[in-house]
Amino acid sequence: MRAVTCHEARLEVAEVPDLTPAKGQVLLDVERCGICGSDLHARTHCDDTADDVAALGYDAFMRSHQRVVMGHEFVGTVADYGPRTKKSWPVGTRVVALPILRAGDSVHLTGLSEQASGGYAEQVLVTSSMTMRVPDGLEADRAALTEPMAVALHAVRKGQVGAKDTAVVIGCGPIGLAVILMLKATGVRHVIASDFSPGRRALAERCGADLVVDPAADSPWTSFEESRRYLTSPIALAELGLDAMDKLRAVPLLPWAHVMRAAEKAGATPRGPVVFECVGVPGMIEHIVSSAPLLSRVVVVGVCMESDSFRPSMAINKEIELRFAFAYDPSEFHQTLQWIASGKVDVSPLVTGTVGLGGVATAFEALGDPERHAKILVDPGSDAVDV
Repeated sequence: MRAVTCHEARLEVAEVPDLTPAKGQVLLDVERCGICGSDLHARTHCDDTADDVAALGYDAFMRSHQRVVMGHEFVGTVADYGPRTKKSWPVGTRVVALPILRAGDSVHLTGLSEQASGGYAEQVLVTSSMTMRVPDGLEADRAALTEPMAVALHAVRKGQVGAKDTAVVIGCGPIGLAVILMLKATGVRHVIASDFSPGRRALAERCGADLVVDPAADSPWTSFEESRRYLTSPIALAELGLDAMDKLRAVPLLPWAHVMRAAEKAGATPRGPVVFECVGVPGMIEHIVSSAPLLSRVVVVGVCMESDSFRPSMAINKEIELRFAFAYDPSEFHQTLQWIASGKVDVSPLVTGTVGLGGVATAFEALGDPERHAKILVDPGSDAVDV
């Protein structure tokens, strides 16, 4: 079959061996496959990540000397089933699947391992139990966004953002835009988006951001009314504590400790915004830690595959909470698919171009220009090479 291989950071169309489904696997004819930001990083920095995950016990992450078919954001139609595999849907049924493949005695990340060929190809193998039928009426272009939107839903849930909280999204590339969509879908009222690119700021507005900021001109931390309640100095936090204790202890017999705990449970104590780091380049965590208000909760969603550093003492003095989000669970994937199908989440602003297999290398280069594109889809049946 035809596929796009990555070898030593070079992308080229090649003939690769046809795929044969094993027990528990389903063979799909790929209709669309999104180009993910992590694919852009993996093309040039996969060896660093491979070393990291090898230390965690997984030694099959793609390496630069291998020839890997990337692509993990795909939708396709059922072509065949492996032996002794339940035929849950007729051949031709449109489905999506979590990009994780059980092969032999191990499990592999589809499109990020030589052992699990990805969706930049005419066909892809998926795990039967991880496969979900696409609801009637949902076209391939939108269904292909299920995987990255599930990443965003997981990140939003990881951030535990309340409806009255303020969410600040740093970086309005595809994952940042997806996070904005999911924040609004889950009822968050105040979403601030920050990006240097005018084009991406415009897309952030289309995705529902309540305020869009150019960080070269304005601060995402102080450019909205709610920011006035945030604390930016540890001394200010100490002064607030002193003032509160002066008032509480001035009331005779008042159980002041219980009052403080009750105020904390009611959400009446100081807090910062929930920040989503969606850039994924060295220096961004340090930038947020040093710039965000005190008591901010930071969810790192951008995939940085290089070494990075930040100042722990800065984070400690500001009581910054760091959380890292990776992937999603099957229920989040299913929820995302249903929300896209129902129209609760409109992913159409994200898709800015489509190419065939012969245009994948060009698309990778085009995605380096934030003014031109957000999400480019690969259609293996298309002859398009330019975007």
